[in-house]
Amino acid sequence: MRNFKVLITTAAAVLGFSAAAYADELVFTLKNGTGSVLTNFYTSPVGVDSWEDDVFGRQVLNPGESMEITIADGRRQCKYDMKFEFEEESNLDTTTDTQDLCEMGSYTIHE
Repeated sequence: MRNFKVLITTAAAVLGFSAAAYADELVFTLKNGTGSVLTNFYTSPVGVDSWEDDVFGRQVLNPGESMEITIADGRRQCKYDMKFEFEEESNLDTTTDTQDLCEMGSYTIHE
């Protein structure tokens, strides 16, 4: 019986760890506070020398709109570099920024 209790405790600890890892996804709201269409949004943990895939895929973020962003890359890092690209007709250049995404609930890109 004692071995059974140890097994249950161990299983509960493993399941708790898995749930905690899942809960560590970075979730925030991205708001487009510009007058231009945001066509591409890239993130990469600070210290990584290349950009991850475009978060938007085929979507865009129109002026004034917002979108919930989830970064579920399995990393336990909070500081991310971000790169924003606008439609070609826009007068806005590609913009980059670095933020602690664990501490923010929303991010607004401005002109």
